[in-house]
Amino acid sequence: MHAPRRLPHAHFNRAPLHPDLQTGILSTMEYRLLGGSGLKVSVLSFGAATFGGGNEFFKAWGSTDVAEAKRLIDVCMDAGVNLFDTADGYSDGRSEEILGKALGKKRDQALISTKTYFPLGPGPNDRGTSRGRMRRALEASLKRLGTDYVDIYHMHCFDALTPIEEVQDTLQSFVREGKVRYTAASNFSGWHLMKSLAIADRYGWPRFVAHQVYYSLVGRDYEWELMPLGMAEKVGALVWSPLGWGRLTGKIGRNKPVPKVSRLHKTADAGPQIENEYLYKVIDALEVVAAETGKTVPQVALNWLLQRPTVSSLILGARNEQQLKQNLGTVDWNLSTEQIARLDQASASQAPYPYWHQRNFPERNPLPV
Repeated sequence: MHAPRRLPHAHFNRAPLHPDLQTGILSTMEYRLLGGSGLKVSVLSFGAATFGGGNEFFKAWGSTDVAEAKRLIDVCMDAGVNLFDTADGYSDGRSEEILGKALGKKRDQALISTKTYFPLGPGPNDRGTSRGRMRRALEASLKRLGTDYVDIYHMHCFDALTPIEEVQDTLQSFVREGKVRYTAASNFSGWHLMKSLAIADRYGWPRFVAHQVYYSLVGRDYEWELMPLGMAEKVGALVWSPLGWGRLTGKIGRNKPVPKVSRLHKTADAGPQIENEYLYKVIDALEVVAAETGKTVPQVALNWLLQRPTVSSLILGARNEQQLKQNLGTVDWNLSTEQIARLDQASASQAPYPYWHQRNFPERNPLPV
């Protein structure tokens, strides 16, 4: 797998970070435009999936309550983080409730991203993105969040049973009503995303400005189709699980088995499957670069992602303040060209068809290189 070429991010501002985030050294947060919109988001955002612990699956991620959530949000805002991500399906809505209460009067200082699609009840119309389901879901999310609008509203997954015209028409009505500022997709395939954009263009409706995607050093499938599409159509990537479903935290390695306390014990089967030898090869390279830079393994893995085309923000999850502060140390420095190439090589994999075939004709198929 070849590394995508690095594109400049010309539109950004920098804001002071809290001085204790990186061994007492003052650093800065970068802001990037979200896709083809005029909205600027911090390159690091906070994922509230750890809030609530509403069932066994989400308890493995975390069970943050309102008091701890307030502290984590304060740390994020001190660092310049302005985007907070949740979903109605996280802990059966409990994540949204805690995020709304924790933000409180700081709501206007934050961007809120939420999502809908997954079942919220036993009925046949309690799932998916049909018009009635989406209307009920959005109103419920607004109530739980304690706000009258969300900044970014994602379709959490593609609903093949609902016409795309119905989905896009419903979303444009939310935007016209002022209840949603920007619309976005999540976990779409290339044709799902492109058809959604085309239909929005046909009727002059708001386009998806972002795509929330799984992307990491041990999960580079995003690069083959969705990244070139995002580049061509100006769809920004909001990256979830940027540490490879918890595998690139620095706690796992060739001679370091999964710790006794790890969400992988309960959630590994629900996420991407990764062969051990491939994982260890990538971690070996990460450990070398971490030693060279004086950074941690997760900081290096996250910084690598920030150099990739289309990436607008990395969604960080954290069980506690220590984890959060460590990951916030990802900004204000960059890996060298040689270090990026080393990580690219260690994480390379065979291109799927038709991309291995198209790479034989790079002059007519200029995929990111």
